[in-house]
Amino acid sequence: MTSHTLIAPSLLAADFARLGDEANSVPSADWLHVDVMDGHFVPNLTIGLPVVQSLRAVTTLPLDCHLMIEDPDRWATGYAEAGAHNVTVHVEAASDPVKLAADIRAAGAMAGLSVKPNTPVEPYLELLRHYDTLLVMSVEPGFGGQEFIAGVLDKVRSVRRLVDSGELRVLIEIDGGINADTIEAAAEAGVDCFVAGSAVFGANDPAAAVESLRKRAARVATHLVG
Repeated sequence: MTSHTLIAPSLLAADFARLGDEANSVPSADWLHVDVMDGHFVPNLTIGLPVVQSLRAVTTLPLDCHLMIEDPDRWATGYAEAGAHNVTVHVEAASDPVKLAADIRAAGAMAGLSVKPNTPVEPYLELLRHYDTLLVMSVEPGFGGQEFIAGVLDKVRSVRRLVDSGELRVLIEIDGGINADTIEAAAEAGVDCFVAGSAVFGANDPAAAVESLRKRAARVATHLVG
């Protein structure tokens, strides 16, 4: 399976007082990653549905909403209805992930499933047949700026094999510690979509940072183009 290299800058590393401007500073990004945290599922509190609705009005970039929240079964469809392109929920939090995937899709978005670094992916491979994306966390969810956990790439490799063999149809995304030093290893393992926070919004030129990351990933990944 060959796909375009997707770069999804994470607004968690952006200036929250200037989110519209920050979103528009990365026009060549493929997706805009929005971390929604509730202070319960993870120990941090960020932004919610009203901010996503406001972002939808000021950017044409597809919004990639990552819900690090309790009870996603109740809240996730609201993000799809607000115009999110992809809505990702955590397998550790969803009570009925099969129904939830169907509900997200019915509301107009792609459905994503995320696993934390210590959560194995093998028990959920059948579940992934109901989802469009798999988000592998390469840091503990909750805070930006953490160090990349290379051990999670084994999960990426195992799912990549199933995608390449046609047994699964899912886009593999990675989030946490992705920068110029780590993106090539993630690309080689089989990642399709790379979430990068401080590596983009901490750069002097965020747009140039996006292109630099894309080139690094494409250079080493045989399953990706451009």
